[in-house]
Amino acid sequence: MSKSVNRVKAAAEATGLSVEILRMPDSTRTAAEAAAACGCTVAQIVKSLIFKGGETGALKLLLVSGANQVDLEKAAALVGEPLERADPNEVRSVTGFAIGGVSPLGHITPVATWMDESLLNFETVWAAAGAPNAVFEVKPDALKKAAGATVAALS
Repeated sequence: MSKSVNRVKAAAEATGLSVEILRMPDSTRTAAEAAAACGCTVAQIVKSLIFKGGETGALKLLLVSGANQVDLEKAAALVGEPLERADPNEVRSVTGFAIGGVSPLGHITPVATWMDESLLNFETVWAAAGAPNAVFEVKPDALKKAAGATVAALS
């Protein structure tokens, strides 16, 4: 396993979360690809979207259902500042993950995290595990706790 995938596994274990990280033969970079690979609905895929605070420059992680689009106005009100797309190089340097493999767990530097309330409607969800083809299945409540996420309506 890669360094970033190992970091996700270690971060999960540090919070008491036991996950099995699966390496899929094909990409799980998009929600549709991940759902096909995991055998679940697109809504059960956790998109890890990184934005940059327009005032502070701090990165913000939004965990959103694969079936939903982020409402940037709602999200900005929740985080307390306008949001901008984050630079991929900055995402990699702060989180340790490339776009398409950003995990909710195991960031190099802690990132403030919000979780789409619609993810709590599922028995389990699937999240990225640090590589474009690595995923793990988890109960949404356990993910919320492990990621230190604030639950909110993001879409």
